[in-house]
Amino acid sequence: MREEDKSEGYGAPVELTEGPFKGWLTWGDGRDPFETLVGPLVFRSEGDGRVRAAFLPDHKHLNGGGALHGGSLMSFADFALFALAHEALQGTFAVTVTFNAEFVGAGAAGVIVEAEGRVLRQTKSLVFVQGVLTQGGAPILAFSGTLKKIRLPATVRA
Repeated sequence: MREEDKSEGYGAPVELTEGPFKGWLTWGDGRDPFETLVGPLVFRSEGDGRVRAAFLPDHKHLNGGGALHGGSLMSFADFALFALAHEALQGTFAVTVTFNAEFVGAGAAGVIVEAEGRVLRQTKSLVFVQGVLTQGGAPILAFSGTLKKIRLPATVRA
């Protein structure tokens, strides 16, 4: 982890400067190896205070039947939990302690998948979030989860 990220939780997200998500933010810039592998997974704050996350699936995100793999959708939804809770998590690290998903439609490669949702409640150590993934305006996955704010041991932060 970079020195500047140690005191500020995950640190400030990085703004993308090119490609279809120019101007969007990500943590998948190498700080989270899995998100870097499956992404780019991105998010941004909308003018009305809402947060929206997105990714553009390609062939590597498909299952054997040619639809978006459930694991790729759940990975993106987990990213979206953190994006939606970004303000509530300022200055801290967090982990997912519960994750719920209901598949409500099939997705395809080549069309942007978006996530919108909200923080339902937050306590001193927990943040409760819910949202929905859509593709082309149609819902494909409803999700919710609980994030636990944690203090990482020095060996992990170093």
